[in-house]
Amino acid sequence: MEKKAKIIATLGPSIYSENKLKKIIDLGVDAFRVNFSHDTKDIGKIIARIRKIEKDKRKHIPIIADLQGVKLRIGELKSKNIKIKYNQKYIFDNKNNKGDNTRVRFPFPSILNKIKKGNKILIDDGKYVFIVLGKKNNQIITKCKSQNCVLNSNKSVHVPKIEIPFNRLTLKDRKDIKQATRLGFNWIALSYLQNEKIILETRRILKNDVGIIAKIENRLALRNITKIIKAADSIMIARGDLAIEIGHSEVPKVQLSLIKKCSQFSKSVIVATQMLESMIENNTATRAEVNDIATAIFQGADTVMLSAEAAIGKFPTQAVSTMTETILSTEKYKREHIEDFKNSIIANKDPVKSILLSVKDMAYNSNVKAIIVFSNSGKSAKLVSAMRPAAKIVTISPNINVSRQVSLLWGVQSINSRDAKGWKDMMSISKEIIKKLKFVKKNDFVVITAGLPFGKAGMTNMVRLYKVGT
Repeated sequence: MEKKAKIIATLGPSIYSENKLKKIIDLGVDAFRVNFSHDTKDIGKIIARIRKIEKDKRKHIPIIADLQGVKLRIGELKSKNIKIKYNQKYIFDNKNNKGDNTRVRFPFPSILNKIKKGNKILIDDGKYVFIVLGKKNNQIITKCKSQNCVLNSNKSVHVPKIEIPFNRLTLKDRKDIKQATRLGFNWIALSYLQNEKIILETRRILKNDVGIIAKIENRLALRNITKIIKAADSIMIARGDLAIEIGHSEVPKVQLSLIKKCSQFSKSVIVATQMLESMIENNTATRAEVNDIATAIFQGADTVMLSAEAAIGKFPTQAVSTMTETILSTEKYKREHIEDFKNSIIANKDPVKSILLSVKDMAYNSNVKAIIVFSNSGKSAKLVSAMRPAAKIVTISPNINVSRQVSLLWGVQSINSRDAKGWKDMMSISKEIIKKLKFVKKNDFVVITAGLPFGKAGMTNMVRLYKVGT
């Protein structure tokens, strides 16, 4: 049985070898993420390796460039693993020299000016807490309130309740977009955005066959979520930084709310961060972690993601197996209780959505085995996937990058094929593909959707119910 939800694995030393990549693809990985916060100098070799495997396995594999964005970080320290004692006073300042066990550079004057007595400064993804005692001569005087605090250079900084607008791509992000485009990445993930402005800026410089993922990880993004969802192609719920911003106990309800909202707007959702964190060191998952994956699938997530578990973990293959088994088990239950999980989609005045909603109703008939979607741009594929039909979704595009991009979506099997020249040619291509689909037999029904005239993106306006063999 094939799973519908997709799995992203973050690339790293644990899975760089060709054998490991093949193994985890066989076990259920559908896409790969590259973290551009780390060194990507030699990533081209790994991408070439994935494309070779893709060709051998005849499976389109999306690759995601996760940009660094404006992540606040402390400055350089003189040595590694500098220990700060509990209740010790510690200074954050704007000096350029390397830090030590008494002070470190805080290179954000606009934030430094806004910090007040009583504010918290969180270091290293929230691991260590410093309470602000006061300010003096461009110095923030704090007290360490964490046991076993160990600082290293360039670790992240969060200052809850202080908002500084960042509405443009950084120079590094622009450079990384160029590299990602040159290497044939299929998705760009934007980090630490606060509204739709960076998405729109990115769209202006990207090719149309590259999708944009908006990572949701701060309060401002939540405040502007409707505009962000409309502007992006997909949403990633980056629960690590989001938890630091809004509190861990708030994340579950925000996750559910975002998945529901994305469903209404027919946008895909990726749930990320610490899904199988314990498997970095252990070869089995905790019950809580398995439950976390199942919850995301029950709620309607398109995709779940492995981060350090895949990139640097000791047991990447076991982590993928655990995730796949959990998805399959959860999806089996959902199929058996389908009425409880049908999506609610807002069509409003969008005639294309209205047409495709009729496809969804047909696809719940048990005699309909597949939906074939001709999709030049990928838009129709995204809409059909968002409707969560019971039948399998097979997308056809003449653009290899679109075929790779939509392979990240729930339930989509993508095929790269020539574009149809007309109605008869569309049926000819469909029949050729149906012959290769092992799950479709004679007298089964297949729904075919396309846009007329052919070759014009975003114009799905035709639905045909075809009985195989006639």
